[in-house]
Amino acid sequence: MNISFSKIALPSQGVAVVGVAEGGKLGPAGTKLDKQTRGTLSRAMKGSEFTGKRERTLSIVAPAGTKLTRIILVGLGSLKTLDAVAAERIGAVLYDAVSKDTAATVVVDQTGSVTSSELAAHVGGGAVLKSYRFTKYRTKEDKDAKPKLKTLTVQCDAPGDAKKHYAAVSAVVDGVFFTRDLVTEPPNIIYPESFVARAKELSKDGIKVEALGEAAMKKLGMGALLGVGLGSERESQLLVMRWDGGKKNEAPVAIIGKGVCFDSGGISLKPGAGMWDMKWDMGGAGTVVGLMRALARRKAPVNVVGLCGLVENMPDGRAQRPGDVVTSMSGQTIEVLNTDAEGRLVLADVLWYAQQKFKPKAMVDLATLTGAIIAALSDQYAGIFSNNDELSNKLIAAGQAVSERLWRLPMGDEYDRDLKSPIADMKNIGGPRAGAITAAQFLQRFVKDVPWAHLDIAGVVWNDKGTPLAAGGSTGWGVRLLNRFITDNYEG
Repeated sequence: MNISFSKIALPSQGVAVVGVAEGGKLGPAGTKLDKQTRGTLSRAMKGSEFTGKRERTLSIVAPAGTKLTRIILVGLGSLKTLDAVAAERIGAVLYDAVSKDTAATVVVDQTGSVTSSELAAHVGGGAVLKSYRFTKYRTKEDKDAKPKLKTLTVQCDAPGDAKKHYAAVSAVVDGVFFTRDLVTEPPNIIYPESFVARAKELSKDGIKVEALGEAAMKKLGMGALLGVGLGSERESQLLVMRWDGGKKNEAPVAIIGKGVCFDSGGISLKPGAGMWDMKWDMGGAGTVVGLMRALARRKAPVNVVGLCGLVENMPDGRAQRPGDVVTSMSGQTIEVLNTDAEGRLVLADVLWYAQQKFKPKAMVDLATLTGAIIAALSDQYAGIFSNNDELSNKLIAAGQAVSERLWRLPMGDEYDRDLKSPIADMKNIGGPRAGAITAAQFLQRFVKDVPWAHLDIAGVVWNDKGTPLAAGGSTGWGVRLLNRFITDNYEG
């Protein structure tokens, strides 16, 4: 779908989309269109009790004498709270309303806390985000199921400025789509080595991409990560991506993703029902790759290193057993009591490697780590755990700004004691309670004095029902949040 921007000039043909503020208030262009159509808009709003409530729509058959086919009114809500996030959601709503048309024009003539050009850019971005479909493996599809929309024109006061704003928005959308693609692919297509191959596409965007295989990781002493992949025929990988857009030799921000490309649970086998969902247990790694694309395509003036521990957790005669003891890169030993608590083993070595190799100013890891976080927060929030209040607050603020929300959970010695092992430095699971917290406590044992935050994203990376900006399936959650976090806090 092509997004273009133009000056406000009332649409003369096709589908016209007009915003209505709270209380049924039309803007200047909407008012003019209402007069041209002899009060059609006013009568339709009155007859249907349409008051401009945000994200509500009203479709009107265009009156005779015009070349318009339909006029769609979309609720803007209160203009005081009409911001970029609201504009994206409105864009997604209007996409659903016009997706079966070939072309549509949106008039942005009422503004809130940002300029009309910014609103226009985010309306376009929201529409594109909602348009995402993964049809790669369909050999046939009902014609009525296919969207027809090819061109969406957004009219605003300053189309040139809108186009500039949209360039940055579009870069982030590209990153989200890359993440959605990776997370949606089946596990026979995306496994550690093929994941690395896809990530190497980022070199075209100016990102330095390298991967360490099992021999290199063995030399580094990554026994925790390597133990997870023992039962798989696929070789484990450590993916490292560098975007050096900031000052030379300035310490980077490290973003780390759990990349379990398929999680059977290993010897601690998961139940069969729903196991197919475990193709998206690499959602954290998928987010990191999408973020790196977004940063590169908008030429972010910052140094960021993205690292992904990529494994398959499978059961066979070589697989790690419950009761095994492994030695992590840090030298700490781990008693593996449950092979299905594998993501923390992967992250333990990647976190340590990131600190040793890159000396980052801050580290953020993302992982579909626990079912406990879904029990606590459902699909509305991701959990955040941190050793640093300032870092935690910055991430929470970025999440609020883009509507990818985080909720901070506690950490402390009381929980850490649950990881005590009778034969090793620690075990890889706590007790039956507070599983998301004890998982975070485990990870903290592999963090030195660097500000660090762990995002447990198990409930938000996939949503069968869909979200305001995703039709259903992979959400691409986290790309927009981390892009905003980096923009607000690390770019000069």
